[in-house]
Amino acid sequence: MARSIDRYLRQLPGGNRQRMAGPTWAPAADVYRTREGWLVKVDLAGVRPEEIEITVAGRVVVVAGCRRDTTFSETVAYHQLEITYSRFEKTLRFPCPVEGARVETDYRDGLLTIRLRESKADCEDSGQPPAAGDHSTPND
Repeated sequence: MARSIDRYLRQLPGGNRQRMAGPTWAPAADVYRTREGWLVKVDLAGVRPEEIEITVAGRVVVVAGCRRDTTFSETVAYHQLEITYSRFEKTLRFPCPVEGARVETDYRDGLLTIRLRESKADCEDSGQPPAAGDHSTPND
């Protein structure tokens, strides 16, 4: 329901201005365990590369930023609104520390790829990667 209200408010004059506070959305992500470390893919269609922030700390990687509606005009009347334009944040928790890993990124066609390359000693008994939407607190 909050999304419906937000979409309605965006239709009002000046309603698409960036708000200082409000809910964020979480993009879809896939996490893979590889021989070299971890591979993360995040679906960020319509997000400009300069709007993306990646933070690695301990066992957590946070991808955050903002998708903006660059086609908005006060002379436009929306018929259908399904795409979320606002701040986003995706928190990914790993079974072992990833902070010391070498981070490589590639952003192409709306898909952000993050490679976390680690030494084998960094996460020997890591098991399976966490689910992409897992927001549980890791055990230390």
